[in-house]
Amino acid sequence: MTTTDDVRTATPEVELERLRAENAALLAQMQHRDGELEVATRMLQARAQTMTSVIDAVTEQSIIGTDVDGVIRVWNPGAEKLLGLPRADVVRRRSITDFHLPEELEAAGGGLAALVRAAQEHGSDVRDWTYLAAGGEELTVSVAVTPRTDDTGAHAGWNFVGTDMTEVRATERMKDQFVSLISHELRTPLSSILGYLELVLDDPDQPLTDEQRQYLGTVERNAQRLLRLVGDLLFTAQVDAGRFSLQPEDVDLAAVVRAAEETARVTAATAGVELVVDVPDGGLPVRGDAVRLGQASDNLVANAVKFTPRGGRVTLTLRAAWRTADGTVVPEEQPDAVPVARLAVTDTGIGIPAGEQAQLFARFFRASTARRNAVPGVGLGLAITKAITTAHGGTLELDSAEGRGTTFTLTLPR
Repeated sequence: MTTTDDVRTATPEVELERLRAENAALLAQMQHRDGELEVATRMLQARAQTMTSVIDAVTEQSIIGTDVDGVIRVWNPGAEKLLGLPRADVVRRRSITDFHLPEELEAAGGGLAALVRAAQEHGSDVRDWTYLAAGGEELTVSVAVTPRTDDTGAHAGWNFVGTDMTEVRATERMKDQFVSLISHELRTPLSSILGYLELVLDDPDQPLTDEQRQYLGTVERNAQRLLRLVGDLLFTAQVDAGRFSLQPEDVDLAAVVRAAEETARVTAATAGVELVVDVPDGGLPVRGDAVRLGQASDNLVANAVKFTPRGGRVTLTLRAAWRTADGTVVPEEQPDAVPVARLAVTDTGIGIPAGEQAQLFARFFRASTARRNAVPGVGLGLAITKAITTAHGGTLELDSAEGRGTTFTLTLPR
């Protein structure tokens, strides 16, 4: 039997043992946590080292990271190469705004806010900015801006990834100036040639022989072809310069499609290509520029005929449809759907390789199938059609397989 005196006597020893056990447990726990912390630290160091090595490996793009105030914290070799300053002279010493043209920043709202406003709203932003290099040189740079976060996910600043576009943009400007200059220089003499040809061909006092009329008719057709090419070149120059405008009115798109078929009818018959037109009897009105919509339709139909071998078929189908909130186009009206008109130009021609379809709407691009089959053209028609469609708030879609034909679908709001 244990007495009160025994309990009192044993208590200090039991208490000491309990404290020793707790101490041992805490020590073991601390050692375990130390081990976890060491592993985590090594992992973070490895991640940081990997990220740094990746950033340092990029030499053709400038990667600049800033804090929330725009003070530079990351400056890779690409930034050193582009802007001509070593990392030690920039990190924690300079702001990203120091390397931007002041007038350009001021025009966009001023300061760091001008650079990051769109990225704040949309999560990212890509546009051209003018960088100022150490030697005072002005560089045109395509800059991608994204927000930067720390390890806890809190906003920590901004990333600016830049690609030097100075030479590219200069070349583009020279090309546009050249196209515009040549077009203007060609249009005047061509108009004069066509005017005098008309006088000669229609002069009742000096009738021509059949052979002379045939020769001059060939001259006139080729001069008209050159004049259309000049018009196309001028149009693309206007689009690139932002001077392309529309003369909107109510237009019956069905009548525009019938006119395009009529324009291409003789060429199609000569090439042995069947033309089929399927449009609503009551017409299909849209709001747009009748001349430009006619130009777009003519381009699509002429292209389809040109790329379809003898014995093939080109089908023009115009339908009323509706575009839902998610962008899907459906044939029946639905709640909250927007009415649209859809023109599909389908051919049974040579098709377009899948790897080239993304480039098809670029100026002067011609698919390899067109080159192999020696199909004439300069690669402007689709670029013009795309520009006209976009200006009308519409879309131009492509569905093609090499050797199995092509469908271009032009969708316009009604």
